[in-house]
Order: sequence, then structure tokens, then C-alpha cells
Amino acid sequence: MLVVTNAGLYCPDGDFHVDPWKPVDRAIITHAHGDHVAWDSKAYLTSAVGSPLLTDRLPAGSSVTPLEYGRATTLNGVQVSLHPAGHILGSSQVRIEKNGQVWVVSGDYKTAPDATCAGFELIRCHTFVTESTFGLPIYRWEREDQLFAAINAWWRSNQAAGKASVIFGYALGKAQRILSGLDPLIGPIYTHGAVERMTRYYRLAGVSLPPTHPVGEAAPGTDWSRAIIVGPPSAGGSGWMRRFAPYSTGFASGWMRVRGARRRRAVDRGFALSDHADWPGLLTTIEGTGADQVWVTHGFTAVMARWLEDKGLQVRTVATQWEGEQDDAPVEETT
Repeated sequence: MLVVTNAGLYCPDGDFHVDPWKPVDRAIITHAHGDHVAWDSKAYLTSAVGSPLLTDRLPAGSSVTPLEYGRATTLNGVQVSLHPAGHILGSSQVRIEKNGQVWVVSGDYKTAPDATCAGFELIRCHTFVTESTFGLPIYRWEREDQLFAAINAWWRSNQAAGKASVIFGYALGKAQRILSGLDPLIGPIYTHGAVERMTRYYRLAGVSLPPTHPVGEAAPGTDWSRAIIVGPPSAGGSGWMRRFAPYSTGFASGWMRVRGARRRRAVDRGFALSDHADWPGLLTTIEGTGADQVWVTHGFTAVMARWLEDKGLQVRTVATQWEGEQDDAPVEETT
């Protein structure tokens, strides 16, 4: 059903690519993070709820067709439908069917609850294309409520010490998930311009988030010591930070699960809040699909492949041009 080309995953019968990394004639996009989108393709198809995000990030005039979750469309005799992936707002799995054979390309996904996007939908299939961003047994997430409680407690502690709280998370997806867990009764919540730009679309989609204030619109002499500021990782160490001093910094990412990651990011606190499935989530999902063939991409592909082969599955690893830029790192921060 799919082959790997120099532009990415391609369906010859349907004549479309899924998350290509080079411009193509027709691209189906699982979500709007930069490592899943090839700019300058002739036509894009993505989820209806995710289409405003994708349109915002593409060059003006790009052709973007929205498709509602669960609604099938036919491309050259191949049936295609999109289903929630639980990663960020509008993230999708791509279900592809022809002659009774079903393939599912998961994109990035997580199975944990998240108030900012539709929950992951398990789809039975013959072949499953899975990410493996956190495909190692050490990656096991705490409950979301525990992580949010820790972030809010850190904020209160900084307040008591007379420091602003600056927490970094990717501008699309992670930042809005952080916002969803902040307690506005603690103090004012400010956002970097890149975060506020993406947050607008979440509010338009009906996602409930606490009130926020763009940093760029703050009055001169603002007292930042009671505030928490949500910004993209690219803002860390920049001149943008000087106005908040004295401050404490935090970083929200699944990579904070590993000792030393906080030190490499040069932040005071790390919170292992991830928008990807952890090791148990990956294995449970793969088993639940019933697939006897699994393609593994985006992450720790070799480790995941060996594990699945030991379970008797047919496995193939698929390298992408984005290998090494996991969790939507620098390409996501361009807005």
C-alpha cells in the first residue's frame, strides 16, 4: 500500500504522500508540526480542526483541504480517512484502505488524556506505521494531574521567593497543554508572541484555556514576580528574558525524564510532560491495532524494531530526513 521514496511515504495507487519531507503534488498531513510538513507542495489534505494551524504555517495561497475526523474520501480508488491521534490539536492518524487491506499511519500520537485535543482512537489494521520518539523502556510518564500540580507548586515557590516563573514548551501543542494545567488563581499568565499566536487557534476551536496576556503588550514596569510566562525553547538565553529578572526557568518535555537533560537545557526545573506515547503506550497501541506488520519511524527505531521482532511481528524501520529532531525540536519553533 505504501512505499518509501526520497520524499517520504508514498501511496502509488492513491498518488499521495503522507507527511512528506520534500514538496510533492498531493500531501496528507497528520499535524502542523514542521517535521511533518513539506512546504511548497501543490495540495494538502489535513483534519478540519487542524487546517487553520496548517494554513497559518504554510506560504500564503497554499491549497489546504480540510477533512472531518472519521469521514472517508476516495483518492484514485483508495479510501482515506483521518482519525484522532491525541498528539496536539488536529493531529491525525491516516487510515488507508484498498481491496480489504488496511494500513494506518499514526503520525505522532499519545494515549494519555489531554484536554487540548481529541483523544487517541485505536484503529484495527493489517499494517501500522508507528512513531518511536520515546521508544525506550525508561520512558514512562507520570499522570498529567501530578505534573500540573508540580508546575503550579513550582510557580508558587518562585512567587514566595520574589522570582518570575518562565516555563518553556514548544509553541504549538506543548505550550497550550501547559496553559491548560495552570491555576490562574495563583497569578497572571503571560505568553511569548509565538505561543499566543498558536493559542488563538485553540481558543477558536473551543479549547478551554485560562486568560493569558502577551508579553509584548505588558505595561512598562510590570511586576513579573507573581507571574508565570510561557515561551518557546528558542527564547531561553535570549534578550527577551532580561525583562523578567530575577526569574526561575522550567522546561516541559518528555526528555526531562532522563537525568542530565535539565542540565543540558540549562534550566532550573524539568517537567516530563510529553505529547508523545511513552514506552508502555507505544507497545499497548501496537498490540491493540492487531497489525501483523509494523513500520517504525521517528525516534528509537532500532530498539523498538528489535523488541517487536522478538514478539513475532514483521517489522521495518523507516528513516526520515528529520531523524534526530525528535519532539518537534528546532523546526517547530520558527513561529
